[in-house]
Amino acid sequence: MKKLFIPLLLLSQSVFAQTLTQYVDPLIGSGGHGHVFVGANVPFGMVQVGPTSIPQQWDWCSGYHDSDSTVIGFSHTHLSGTGIGDLFDVTLMPVIGNVTYARGETSEVGTGLWSYSDRRQQVVRPGYYKTYLTRYGITAEQTASERVAIHRYTFPKSDHAGIVIDLENGGCWDKTTQSYMERHDECTIIGYRYSTGWAKRQKIYFAVQFSKPFASFERVDDRYMRLNFNTAEGEQIYVAVALSPTSMSDAAFLLGTSGLQPSAQGFSQQVEQSQAKWQEELSRIQIETTNEAVKRIFYTALYHTMIAPVDFSNADGTYLGHDGQVRHSQTGNYTILSLWDTYRAAHPLMTLIQGKRYTGIIRSMIDIFHQQGKLPVWHLMDNETDCMVGNPGVCVVADAVLKDIPGIDKEEAYEALRKSVMLDERGLKEYRERGYISIEGGNENVSRTLEYALADWCVAQVAKQLGKTDDYAYFLERSKNYRNVFDTQTRFARGRHQDGSWRTPFDPFYSSHEQDDNTEGNAWQYTWLVPHDLDGLVELFGSKKALLEKLDSFFVVQGDLGATASPDISGMIGQYAHGNEPSHHIIYFYTMLGQPWKTADLVHQVLNELYTDKPDGLCGNEDVGQMSAWYVLSTLGLYQVEPAGGRYVLGAPNVDRATLKVNGGTFVIETKNRSEANRYVQRVLLNGKPLKQYWIDYRDIERGGTLTFEFGSKKKAWY
Repeated sequence: MKKLFIPLLLLSQSVFAQTLTQYVDPLIGSGGHGHVFVGANVPFGMVQVGPTSIPQQWDWCSGYHDSDSTVIGFSHTHLSGTGIGDLFDVTLMPVIGNVTYARGETSEVGTGLWSYSDRRQQVVRPGYYKTYLTRYGITAEQTASERVAIHRYTFPKSDHAGIVIDLENGGCWDKTTQSYMERHDECTIIGYRYSTGWAKRQKIYFAVQFSKPFASFERVDDRYMRLNFNTAEGEQIYVAVALSPTSMSDAAFLLGTSGLQPSAQGFSQQVEQSQAKWQEELSRIQIETTNEAVKRIFYTALYHTMIAPVDFSNADGTYLGHDGQVRHSQTGNYTILSLWDTYRAAHPLMTLIQGKRYTGIIRSMIDIFHQQGKLPVWHLMDNETDCMVGNPGVCVVADAVLKDIPGIDKEEAYEALRKSVMLDERGLKEYRERGYISIEGGNENVSRTLEYALADWCVAQVAKQLGKTDDYAYFLERSKNYRNVFDTQTRFARGRHQDGSWRTPFDPFYSSHEQDDNTEGNAWQYTWLVPHDLDGLVELFGSKKALLEKLDSFFVVQGDLGATASPDISGMIGQYAHGNEPSHHIIYFYTMLGQPWKTADLVHQVLNELYTDKPDGLCGNEDVGQMSAWYVLSTLGLYQVEPAGGRYVLGAPNVDRATLKVNGGTFVIETKNRSEANRYVQRVLLNGKPLKQYWIDYRDIERGGTLTFEFGSKKKAWY
């Protein structure tokens, strides 16, 4: 076995040195408010194994924060970049000696289930994690496939070594409701964990297999089980952990059929395979630049866009549906759908490079519709959380239909779209009948109105494509409901009472995370949430000149958001908040309004000041890939402003050349004469012919070709 292991390890190191994975630093975004997952996984894999720390607080939503070195175990499910903490299922912790079966608060030093991690010995790269637990003198390593994790624990000599399976630990919100473990054989434990939190009815089943028989075991209330071992100095114990959404027997079956063995060879092979999968996915976009920091930020960002959604199904396609029934899918059962965030950039990016996988994501969303009666809002582990506002799933499915994503039945998809926006829940009844959600209708009334309006526009575009003229007219008219919360006197989107009067007093800077007309934002930011009808917004301002004057002010004006404003409102340029999603499209309005040089300046500022290659490298939550997708698309010089349809507004690329693997082959983006002084686009050519509009269509990218940006120092409208 040693003869096999050493060459494989050397090969792994050699391949790592030659591939795009060398530019990925999973620690970017692990500081500040980034909340990114740190650990081992494969692209879109259900298993995400990595360390969980003692603090169960907001900045520890992923289980890890750069400022903290405590470890209470290595959990197999995590969230990346969210604002709510959940999951952390099936936590393993290697120990020496007696421990208290509890999470391990700092007051319990010496007894609780915890240790400090020596960050100097920490290694994190795609598909692999390693750290040293100082309290026990144990080196802990993990790697993973889609459904199975393999751990390697290097122990000191001990007659009292152990590995604890912890089913108590959950995230900031996640609490165990029921758990169970049993000895399956001399090396294997099977069990399940049911929990409630953000996901109210979460169920996960598991099988844990050790590389050697455990000498004995002890169980505490079905929440903890300790497997005891006698270890020699430097002895390595391997553990394979398989997860299933359906049953313990399915988890055990997966463990026996996956080919992933808890052994030296199995571990090193999986490290190799995990890295190869990441290399394959990262190579979907290959950039050329002499700026090494840009490479690190770009490929880490691309990596972060591929952590979720995850395929929450067994290898045979079976999964537990939202309705509690075991179902089957040939294209995967994707969950962790943070749609309010990701409809803006992460999904438009995936439509370009994810091919068949994206069909599976959309099919999953339509399957969810059939099970729960509406398209997902924020879907987590077969649960609808209804988190955030609007109908973001409508935007994503409509975009897929309009782009002719293969494998999608358009009539079936339209049924899901139409029924989802015609429900009476979450303020939709008042929105439909009154044309806006009133102050009396509850918090976030302005944001909900605006989000529903842009989703209606998406439905209208699909109705138009399918020849449903009456529906097209109806939903297009509804998409103009944003006008009903626009105050022409103050020129802000503003809360409105049922009698039509405006909220007073009114402060466009004010924002409250606890009670407000807007969701994680203020009136300055939400006034621009009309990505589907910029011409209509111009009409409300009275002229393009008046709107541009207000837009110029938006990026410079300063004001007090108030003591209870959401921490998500971050990354500020004036009132533009890049750390939160409602602002993400606004920079590109300048290109659409005939002043692309302003877009170029602002994109340059955001890319170079608000993203870095340090742990605090994000100015806000990663939000399950959205923050990173904005960076990837903007670095390429593209951004889909309209929430569906495939018109990518052109910005200013931040690399010399990029090659995208698309359905039609390759699509090349190249720049000429670009420099710090020459940061403005002078001309854009598609396959050698000058473009006459400010966007490029999805189909022009999909079929392959070359998009050329010619740069210079002159501020000009190039179209």
